[in-house]
Amino acid sequence: MKPSSPHLIRSFIALSFALVFATSSLHAADAGRFFKNAQKGDPGLKSIGRLAFGPDGLLLVSDPRSASILAINTSDVGPLVKLEKKIEHIDTVLAKALNIEAEALTIIDMAVNPASGRIYFSLNTKPGNKPVLITIDGKGETHRPELDKMEYVRMTLPVGDKGKLRNVTDLAWADSSVVVAGQSNEEFANKIFQFPIPLENGVNARYFSAETYHVAHRRWETKAPIQSFIPYEEDGEFYIVGAFACTPIAKFPLNGIESGGKIKGISVVELGSGNRPRDMFTYKKDGKEWLVTNTKRFHEKFGPSAYWGARVDMKHLSANSPENTNEKAIRRDVKKTSGPEAKGIEVVDALYGAVLVSQLENEHIIVLRENDSFHDLEPVTLP
Repeated sequence: MKPSSPHLIRSFIALSFALVFATSSLHAADAGRFFKNAQKGDPGLKSIGRLAFGPDGLLLVSDPRSASILAINTSDVGPLVKLEKKIEHIDTVLAKALNIEAEALTIIDMAVNPASGRIYFSLNTKPGNKPVLITIDGKGETHRPELDKMEYVRMTLPVGDKGKLRNVTDLAWADSSVVVAGQSNEEFANKIFQFPIPLENGVNARYFSAETYHVAHRRWETKAPIQSFIPYEEDGEFYIVGAFACTPIAKFPLNGIESGGKIKGISVVELGSGNRPRDMFTYKKDGKEWLVTNTKRFHEKFGPSAYWGARVDMKHLSANSPENTNEKAIRRDVKKTSGPEAKGIEVVDALYGAVLVSQLENEHIIVLRENDSFHDLEPVTLP
């Protein structure tokens, strides 16, 4: 056998390193590393509600009727392709892909996968309120995820011996856990659940009952659920920051609280009564960090649409003392919609008409906007 040439040896070494790098990259992008004893096959959705994404195409799907959350390894890891342009009457596009009439379809929620840019929709279809998951890619083409070929775990939401889950109102990935907000039939109906990683099947969550001071109502309440929230860390403490109907924004500390215990929220901002929050996220612009929530006005509207949105300077979340929380929480001045006089609580014009909002990356978002009895899907850049 002839000895290998230096050129061949160098090529072999380069190829070996490339294979190692590719294998390592594939492993790093495998959301299955967050699972323990995952299953594969039809997950058997009884219902479908709120959606959220973790890293590497890990999709969180709420199934309120079965009081559980599915974590699914979609393997949808890119490359990133952003939605090219607005899609008018997205309801009709989705209905056509399902071979049904647009009137037989209800859009429940929407989440954009930050790894690929693909937009996932949870739908109810008639007859029978059948749960459906469908996606739109950057070119506007529809796809049906093959759930029976994906790894998943189903996490059960505990609510106590006599409790019953009524609804899942929001859910989010939080680095070392998955956090879920919901509502039960108990006196302390406002529930927070926290699932540790690795995620596994069955009951494996800490859960808490939450009490919140509703600034507009001037009283403590236990039944109103958190409508939308984000995970939040401050001075080494882990919180979730949530918004409620009418619309206080409050933070709830989760460190050091025993499962089954009660949490008193700290209300830090009041956006005004007559509003129901829909989505929440943060972004940075010009050296400042903002908390954004879009809401639906269920009293008389004060703008071009019942759907509107606001951004809040994140400095307000640091409030802790009685002088600037709960009864004394800062209120949005309805006469000051932007600028210094608004004191860091501003209306975002780009969110008028926004029924659902999902963040792609920092200030780049995807908006499902009302259009008469239909909806348009469009990419938006926040100010």
